[in-house]
Amino acid sequence: MQTVIIVIHLMVVLALIGVVLIQRSEGGGLGIGGGGGGGGGGGFFSARGTANVLTRATAILAALFFVTSLSLTILAGWGRGPSTIFTTPASAPGAPSAPAPGGTVLDQLNAAQPAPPAAPAAPSAPQVPQSQ
Repeated sequence: MQTVIIVIHLMVVLALIGVVLIQRSEGGGLGIGGGGGGGGGGGFFSARGTANVLTRATAILAALFFVTSLSLTILAGWGRGPSTIFTTPASAPGAPSAPAPGGTVLDQLNAAQPAPPAAPAAPSAPQVPQSQ
C-alpha cells in the first residue's frame, strides 16, 4: 500500500513541477494557440483561458500532494505503539522492563544507572626509578 502511494506521490510531484514551470510569470499563462484573433476573450486557448486551466491544475495537484503526504505520514506511524520519554525500552541491556512504582523519574533514572567502578588501590610507596 505504501509503495502505491509513493508512486502516486512522485507522479503528482512531477506533474506539479511541470505545471508550475509552464505558467508564465505575472499570471500571463501559457500564451500559445491563438494571439487574440476572432472574437473576444474567454476561449480555451486564449491567454486568460489557459491561465485559468493552469491555476486550477496547480490547485488540484497541490491538494493531491497534501493528501498523499498525509497518507504516507499516517502509514509510516501505523504500526508503532505509544512512546514516552519516561520509560526505557525493554531491549536495552540492564534496564528494567517497567518503571518502578512510586518515586520520581529522577529516582528511576538513578536506579537504572550502573554503579561507578572502584578506584584503583594506591601504591604503598612512591615508585621512583633507581639509578645504577
